[in-house]
Amino acid sequence: MMRYGYGDGGGHWGMWILMIVAMVVFWGALAWIIVTLVRQRGGPATPHAPPTAGHTSDGLRILNERLARGEIDGDEYKRLRDLIQGTG
Repeated sequence: MMRYGYGDGGGHWGMWILMIVAMVVFWGALAWIIVTLVRQRGGPATPHAPPTAGHTSDGLRILNERLARGEIDGDEYKRLRDLIQGTG
């Protein structure tokens, strides 16, 4: 009986190995691209983002409470308030 194609069937293993390696490289590259895109879109634009308004108002609230309890005087309050607001 005459065979067509790869002869005795032993010569096609090299092609199978090449296809497996190509698929691993393809899926690995695709996963790397997806992870890179997700990391770039999910992270902050700068490594050290400036404090948000919520942090400032929390600081002022605590400072107001300290003044009300008598822990600090008026001059210390004004100095710390200016420091928190970034005007001093």
